[in-house]
Amino acid sequence: MSLLAKVCGLTTVEDAAFAANQGADLLGFVAHPPSPRHCADLTVAEAHLDRAVLVAVAERAEDLLEVARRHGFRRVQPYLPTAERGRGVALLREAGLFVLLPWPDEPGQTALPADLYLWESSPAQTGVVGGSGQGHGMAFPPPGPFLLAGGLDAASLATRAAPLPPSVRPQLQGFDAASRLESAPGRKDAAKIGAFITAAHHLEHP
Repeated sequence: MSLLAKVCGLTTVEDAAFAANQGADLLGFVAHPPSPRHCADLTVAEAHLDRAVLVAVAERAEDLLEVARRHGFRRVQPYLPTAERGRGVALLREAGLFVLLPWPDEPGQTALPADLYLWESSPAQTGVVGGSGQGHGMAFPPPGPFLLAGGLDAASLATRAAPLPPSVRPQLQGFDAASRLESAPGRKDAAKIGAFITAAHHLEHP
């Protein structure tokens, strides 16, 4: 079974359609105005709800849930305060949403249940919440199946996956990429998208 490819940080109809037509398994749309990949018009995602993921920073899960329902998202990638994380993830899942839970590479996290995890760099390392374009040491794996994120493109997938410990490799479900697939912040490069999706799909599930 081939691994999944998630193209994140999509902001335009054209980029979203191209990534979908190239076979991206998941498409990420960021709702966070400080991000250079903020999607100001989430109706861009509505043609791709079979694979769209709402990527949002919120103080309360209810706010995120309201946005997801308004636009028809079935999948969410929630960035919530630590104190809200457990309650918020439970609320989102009880509402029937598929939760792709961000899992920063840092110790001491509560092993919350989720449908899938996103293993990414720690904000303590990068200084930003969510995608930073930086890799991580892969020292603190999620408690279940995950997508690997952080500074990825077509050329780096195999190299980044190779050092995964044998105990962790079976949990690898695919890869998430955003900034390394761009021609400018928030605008994707068609060749880089195509190459990333092809490379992910050519890697076999461990």
